Order: sequence, then structure tokens, then C-alpha cells
Amino acid sequence: MKSTYKFLLASTLMGASTVGAMAQASYSGYFLENYTHRYELNPALVDMSGRKMFVAMPALGNLNVGFQGNLHLTDVLYNRNGQTVLFTNPNVSAAEALKHIGNREKVGVNVEMDILAVGFEALGGKNVVTIGAVADANVMVPGSMFRFAKEGVTNQTYDLSNVRALAEGYAKLQLNHQRDLGQYLPGLKAGAAFKMLFGIGSMDANLKDTYLSLQEDAWRVQTNGTVRVNMGNMYYKTKYSDVTDRNYVDGIELDGAGVKGFGIGFDLGATYDWQDFQFSLALLDLGFISWSGTQTATTNGTRYVNTNDYTFGVTDEQYKDTWNDELKPALYNLYQLQDMGETGARTRSLRTTLNWGVQYELPYYRRLHFGLVNSTRFNGPFTATDFRFSANVRPVDCFSASANFTAGTYGVGFGWLANVNVKGFNFFIGMDRTIGKLAKQGVPLSSNGSVNIGMNFPFM
Repeated sequence: MKSTYKFLLASTLMGASTVGAMAQASYSGYFLENYTHRYELNPALVDMSGRKMFVAMPALGNLNVGFQGNLHLTDVLYNRNGQTVLFTNPNVSAAEALKHIGNREKVGVNVEMDILAVGFEALGGKNVVTIGAVADANVMVPGSMFRFAKEGVTNQTYDLSNVRALAEGYAKLQLNHQRDLGQYLPGLKAGAAFKMLFGIGSMDANLKDTYLSLQEDAWRVQTNGTVRVNMGNMYYKTKYSDVTDRNYVDGIELDGAGVKGFGIGFDLGATYDWQDFQFSLALLDLGFISWSGTQTATTNGTRYVNTNDYTFGVTDEQYKDTWNDELKPALYNLYQLQDMGETGARTRSLRTTLNWGVQYELPYYRRLHFGLVNSTRFNGPFTATDFRFSANVRPVDCFSASANFTAGTYGVGFGWLANVNVKGFNFFIGMDRTIGKLAKQGVPLSSNGSVNIGMNFPFM
């Protein structure tokens, strides 16, 4: 079983690095005036800092890196006698090691980078053309896997099913258009974005059926898993097994990169102003990417081993013959994935996001706004939602800031964003979830955090 999970982890790390880096822009800036990249969260929120045009700093106009999960570094690392040890260390009791482990543990990382963005007024509204890159990787493992790793082979049953890893990276060419529809309904604005998508890499690993019943008088084990990868000139490395007398997948080899998929996507959004309130709604990333040249490795259905099916002879020689000729090959065959070669194209929908919000502007101090925004990202087993309450202030024309509290699928957190906007220059920096305490190696102890930074040049 260890080889299966080792290969799965390697596949996941490969997928996570497809671009080289649940992020669009900072949700801390959803209601913040003069935050240039609000249109990434709702295409009706195009804000060019009071200018007719803006140009984003190449590669640094909007860089957003986020990570999230319910499995934290402190859940798997412990301090014992001044040394950092894994939860599997004998000095860490099973009760202590497993008390924070749930039924499903998830960890993910998301990156979005605008390589180039230009905003301008034309076609009866405001427009933004963006060239960018997106990468997303998520891993989910059952809590029983940690129990199995801690307790070892004991007389128990372990359901290790639904180990899942998804990773995807693509480049995008996006055209965003927003216009005022006040002539039809005062206070109404609408926006839409069309995206051409160029897939760089995709990976979907699914060990959907892994079950171990390790009792005193019999063992019963079953596995069923598939890994699909679309990436450059990629193929599986294989190794010959003397036990099963065939080749099995032992890793991944990548020889060059290139476009492996094409797709389209749409963003739709609207805002409505009523008295001192603004209501907003948006659907992002409606669309798909069709991936070509899928490389598949699989167990070819469910594989079983039940030791009750084997009869061991009385003599040592008969026992060895049964073990070497029957049971040992069957056990090895459980986790040896077969290389199925190229299995054609596959189509995956984008990870659609629903955003809705309401903002209240203080009538006696118009520079202070309070807002509530909810974001729900639909991504199969990694679907997540987040509520954020924020206070947003622009005390002077050249500076605005947001402070907010968030709660959702991955717990609670604090976010902030500071935005400087002077003639010809705009800079912002913030965190949707503030990164807390770091380990000695500089790694966050919590698996929830984000950083958003950007530099833009508004003019005219």
C-alpha cells in the first residue's frame, strides 16, 4: 500500500507545479474603493481608480497566492525533548496524535497571476483585457489513513477509500466588459467576461476503494484506483516485478511542456444600488477545458485478497510454495498500477464560484462602508464556502483599507488589505487569511493563509 500512496503524492506535487505557481483577487478588497482588481470577483465591479485607463505592472499587477485546509502542521509534528518528530513517533501517544484528525483531511494551494492587464473605456462601458495564469492543487485523505499509520498493523478494519488529488494549471486570455444600465433600472450595473483557456497540465488521482480488514485469523484487502495526467510530453516510468512477473508504474517522466488543453469560460455579474445599500451577485468560471493525450494508470478495477481463499500445507515447503506462488503475488498486485498508455481526451468543467454580497454606506460618513460577502467554490469533494464581514474606509482620496473577519469551511480567520492610489500609481497588499505563527523553517503552522499584492498605473 505504501507504494500506491507514494506514487499518488508524487503525482500531486507534479500537478501542483504545472504553472510554476480558490484565488482570483483578494476578497478583502471586494468592497474597497480604488481596488483595481475587483472585477476578478465580480465583472460588474470594474474600478479604474477614477481614471479612464490603467496598465498593470507585468507579472505583478495582481499576484494572489492562497493555501487552505483542515490538516495543519501542528497536527502531524510534535516537540519531544527539544526535537521535532512526526505523529508516528513512539513518544507521541495515539490518543494525542489522533485527537485533531477528522474523517476527511484536506489541503490545497491556489495561485493566480496577471501577467498583463489593461483597462480602458470603450464600447459604451469599461473594459479590461487580461493575460494571466492559474494553478490549483488539492489533496484529500481519510482520517483512517493517519490511524493506520499510527497504530500499525493491528486487528482492526481500516477504510482508506476516497483518497483524492486534483491539480490543474492553465493560461487565460480574458476580456471583461462592464456597463451602467441605469437607463433601464436606476442603480443597476452589469458585467461579463469571456475567457480563452490554454491548458498546461491536469492531474486527477482517485483511490476510490481501499479497504483493509486485518483480523487475527484472516486478512481481507481490496483496492481500486486510477490516475489520469495531461501534461506536455509525459509518460509513466515502469519497473519490472519479479513477484507478479509484469511491469508496474513506478513514477512519472516529463520531457518538455506545452499546451495540452483548450477551453472557454465566462464570468457574469451585476450590482444594484438602493439608497445606502449595494447588492451584488456574480458567477465566475462557467466553462470547461478539453484535455488531450490523457495518460492513464490504473488497477483495472477492484482487486481483492482474502487469506481465507488460500490453503497452506502442513510442511514448511508446502507453506512456502503457497506463499511464493499465490499469496505473495496477489498482495503485490493490489497496489501495482498498470500503464494503460494514452487513453484519448477528457473534458473537465471549471471550478465555478458563486459570489454574493451586500454593502452598507454610512450616511453621515460616506467614506466608511460595511460589507458582507459570501463565496462558494464548487469543486467536487473540495467544495468550500466562506463568509466575510468587513469594514472598509477611505479617509483620504489616495488611501483606502479594509479589515475583515472570515468564517467558513476551513475555520475562522482575519483578513486585511491596504491600497495606495496616487496620480499614475496604485499599489496594494493584503491577506484574506492572515498567516500566523511560523515554524523554525519558515513554514506556516496553520494550513490557511493567503497573500495578495499588486502594482498598477492608472492614467488619463
